[in-house]
Amino acid sequence: MTAAKLETVAVLGASPKSHRYAYRAMQMLRQHGHRAIPVNPAFDEILGEKCYPSIGDIPDKVETVTMYLGKQRSDPLIEEIVRAKPRRIIMNPGAENDDLATKAEAAGIEVDYACTLVLLQTGGF
Repeated sequence: MTAAKLETVAVLGASPKSHRYAYRAMQMLRQHGHRAIPVNPAFDEILGEKCYPSIGDIPDKVETVTMYLGKQRSDPLIEEIVRAKPRRIIMNPGAENDDLATKAEAAGIEVDYACTLVLLQTGGF
């Protein structure tokens, strides 16, 4: 059995509030050995990780972006997300954005309409 590839994952809409799904995703990504990078301009740090104001501020290559922002909040970020050239974008329930999906897919970025927590729990991440 081969080990799953560990990824650097940007969590857009990360939150320090433990009842939020973005917080749970940060925890679960780390439990599965992935590097979870929080992205939210409102916070300096989440779960001991430096929180970046935008995906463009992350100095390392991001392989996956997991979205926890509604369309209204993610629309202004479309170009920046596509410019980051992640391998894929996961649009969690409530974070679906068809405009982002269209532009990302045109740039060769895989788009999944899925739940990061479920993907991690079922081995589908």
